[in-house]
Amino acid sequence: MRFRFCGDLDCPDWVLAEISTLSKMSSVKMKLLCAQVLKGLFGEAIDYDKVTKLTADAKFDSGDIKASVAVLNFILSSAAKHDVDSESLSSELQQLGLPKEHTMGLCKSYEDKHSAVQDKLRETSLRLGRLEAVSWRVDYILSSSEMKEVNEAIVQLKIQSEEAGSGTLRSTVVSLTADKFRVLLSELKQAQAMMNNL
Repeated sequence: MRFRFCGDLDCPDWVLAEISTLSKMSSVKMKLLCAQVLKGLFGEAIDYDKVTKLTADAKFDSGDIKASVAVLNFILSSAAKHDVDSESLSSELQQLGLPKEHTMGLCKSYEDKHSAVQDKLRETSLRLGRLEAVSWRVDYILSSSEMKEVNEAIVQLKIQSEEAGSGTLRSTVVSLTADKFRVLLSELKQAQAMMNNL
C-alpha cells in the first residue's frame, strides 16, 4: 500500500514498528511529544528530560524514547516535504494502526506548524550551484625544471559556477593530462547519453 506522507511509497517497516510503540502512550502526552519533536525540526534543542517524563507512564526505555522521537520526526518532516494535508495524514496514520485520538493530536500539531516546517526544510535542503561557463585550452609542455624532455599535452579546464544561495561566481581551474581528459570526455558523453534516454 502506498502512502502520501511517504512520497507515494510503501511505509518503511521501522515506522510501522514504532507506531505500535507510540500507541502505548496517552494521546495528550503524544501531542506534547510532538511539540518537542517540532522544536527539534526548527533547530532548537529537544528537552530530553521532558521527553523522558512524558514517556514515563508508558514505561519506555531509552531505545523506545529515541525511536518515538525518530518516528515522529520522520512523519512530521516527510508529511511536510510531500505537502500532505492533515486530513490525509490522519487517515493514513489510522490505516497504519495509530489510534484516532493519537492521530488527532499529531495532526493538530502538524497543521499548526505545516508551513513553518516546509519553510525550514526549504532553508536547510541541499542546494547545488549552477554551472555558468566552461573554457579550456591545451598547453604542450616541451620540458620542465624536473625533466629535460616532457613532450606532453596538458588540458587546462576553467569551470565557473554560481554558488548556491549566495549567487557569487567561483572559478576552478583543473589541469589534466591528455589521457585523463579523454576519460573525462568519454564519461561526460556517457552521462549525456543517459540523460537523453530519460
